[in-house]
Amino acid sequence: MDDMSPKSSSGRFRKWFKRKHKNKQKHKQPDPYNYLDGLSDGEDEGDYIMEDVYISSFEMDPCTSANELRIFVGTWNVAGRSPVGSLAVDLEEWLKPQDAADIYVLGFQEIVPLKTRTVIGVEDPTEATNWNLLIGKTLNENFGCPWLTPMLNPVSSDNYQYVKVPDCERRASFSGVIDSTLMRGRWITQYHQQLVLGGSKYKLMASKKMVGVFISVWMKKELLKKYCVSNVKVSSVACGIMGYLGNKGSVSVSMSIEGTSFCFIGAHLASGEKNGDEGRRNRQVSEIFKRTSFPRSAKDDDNRHPLTIFGHDQIFWFGDLNYRLDLEDNLARDLIKKQDWKALQGFDQLRKEQEDGGVFEGWREGNIKFAPTYKYSSSNCNRYSGGLPNRSGEKQRTPAWCDRILWYGKGVKLLSYFRSESKFSDHRPVSAQFSTQIEVMKSTNSRFLDKETNFHNIMPPEQIGPSINNEEGKPTLLSLIVKDTESSSTHMQVDTNY
Repeated sequence: MDDMSPKSSSGRFRKWFKRKHKNKQKHKQPDPYNYLDGLSDGEDEGDYIMEDVYISSFEMDPCTSANELRIFVGTWNVAGRSPVGSLAVDLEEWLKPQDAADIYVLGFQEIVPLKTRTVIGVEDPTEATNWNLLIGKTLNENFGCPWLTPMLNPVSSDNYQYVKVPDCERRASFSGVIDSTLMRGRWITQYHQQLVLGGSKYKLMASKKMVGVFISVWMKKELLKKYCVSNVKVSSVACGIMGYLGNKGSVSVSMSIEGTSFCFIGAHLASGEKNGDEGRRNRQVSEIFKRTSFPRSAKDDDNRHPLTIFGHDQIFWFGDLNYRLDLEDNLARDLIKKQDWKALQGFDQLRKEQEDGGVFEGWREGNIKFAPTYKYSSSNCNRYSGGLPNRSGEKQRTPAWCDRILWYGKGVKLLSYFRSESKFSDHRPVSAQFSTQIEVMKSTNSRFLDKETNFHNIMPPEQIGPSINNEEGKPTLLSLIVKDTESSSTHMQVDTNY
């Protein structure tokens, strides 16, 4: 709902405040010590900005403040290769753990070869486990923390598990989620408990695999002590062969940090550079929007969480989206040699589809100032596949920016958008670093409001009384907000019905 609407909470308060303040102005002279005396009903730019500042303070300061988080989002198609050999060096160059983001959100595609037995067979968690081990090792060893050896612990139910963090280690609710399938049941690795409770700096929050599409979310341990992290849920949508097999599709994580909800979607869309292939990709995006859900369960707490992608405050979509360049191969290669990224972007399918309203309308992406990330000839090679003269047996592919990161929502600022140079696969990893704003409860009790302290911060003393009860003694909007805030509570929960 639009906050400017008269039907919204802030809209009703804005209307009430103007009316009350206007009546007071008829009977008293301006008070130079009251910073609200300059507020008027006019649409003067200065007044409008001041009014927005005030209303924003009303919505945030009584019980919340805005805190900054740094989020690293990365995507990488690893072409079915296992995380072995010298990959640890490549991973460190990609994740740049020395910059120490608060949250790492990593999406992978093709962590297993997309063969018939892996697409229609039973999920094997081995590769997901290996990637999580290497990611955790890369993030945590940079801070001198010991790494613990994983042990598999089979679970014979279809519920995914969580490890409860003792109250002394955290301020509010938190549940870690890890999800995979092993033979006839679900499994959870014992090392997840070590990741949550051990001495590492980063903790595994959620992990979800669907065939070759994989997402892994990590958070600094200190944030779990400082903030209320709740409603960690996962979802997957298969929309590959016949529209329902998992060779293509998405894996998503939903979570709330204090009063701000996040959704992270890692996707692998239809390949192909023929005319009309972009339409297939568009339709898969629509299917993912339609079918991704984070249903409530009996174990959920009283705080409602978003059920769909667009119900979240901040949304990040990343992966091998497979959009190509509508340009002849030789012309594309000429522009790449000249590093004329601006000219090349004019032929980018994804940007054209966005402009035409075909997909991701209203979403944002950073300015691309790096070379196309696909397709390289082979591993350990810096040459694009194909071209003239074409080598025997080599696929002819026009280079393209297949690997992308987009976002939607307020309070998100892009800090950097870049690719890394690992030669591990025929794709190059792509990363984006963001600064995000979250609404944080000001009191040490995340759901308690210190009315006297906080309201004095935004409102002069003479305004506090009328804001609680009107002339007839009935509770006003503000008093209802206070009552609702004081009666709220948080509980640890996890969805067990996915």
